Amino acid sequence: MAQSRGYSVTVGPQGRLVIPAGIRRRLGLKSGDKLLVRIQGQSIVLEERETVLARVKGCFDAVPRDVSLVDELIAERRAAAEREEDE
Repeated sequence: MAQSRGYSVTVGPQGRLVIPAGIRRRLGLKSGDKLLVRIQGQSIVLEERETVLARVKGCFDAVPRDVSLVDELIAERRAAAEREEDE
């Protein structure tokens, strides 16, 4: 991945930031687009919702389509509850 040019932004009134035009163009961001914000270590990360959704979905790619994670979770909880009752 090529290193991107660094930009300097200033926190304005009410904590507002202006994303530099070069970054907006490169990412295809337009006025009114919504971004999700999270903290990663000491950094602020802004991401498009679709990017986050794709990453989360990717976490479950290895799960076969015929497996219900909900059913497995319920079965695990029931088994744990039964073990607690036996103690």
